[in-house]
Amino acid sequence: MKKSTKFKAMLVEDDLTLARIYKTKLTKSGFDVLHVCNGKECLEKASEFKPDIILLDVIIPRLDGFAVLQELKSNSRTRKIPVIMLTNLAQNEDMEKGKKLGACNYLVKSNLTPAELIKKVEAVLKS
Repeated sequence: MKKSTKFKAMLVEDDLTLARIYKTKLTKSGFDVLHVCNGKECLEKASEFKPDIILLDVIIPRLDGFAVLQELKSNSRTRKIPVIMLTNLAQNEDMEKGKKLGACNYLVKSNLTPAELIKKVEAVLKS
């Protein structure tokens, strides 16, 4: 990872308790974090914030994560931003849908700790 400049992460999470945990862990790991609570806000802010990575929940208000992912990947300004789906939807069909729509990873929140999440994020940014 580049040390001179912070990586920017956008966290799209409507559960404020989880968002606070993830944001704290990301910030302590050296990330500049923008937290948004819904899909519309993610699409509005992604072009101006220009995150290096987006952590995207699936079940969020105003536009679900799959619709947001589809929009991000069809927009030339946001298409290259890696997106990790970070959700509790653990069905294989959901995982396959996320990957098909362009997510670089699909993580189930209940299966990983915040520290493990940081490792996954760093691995994507290093690749």
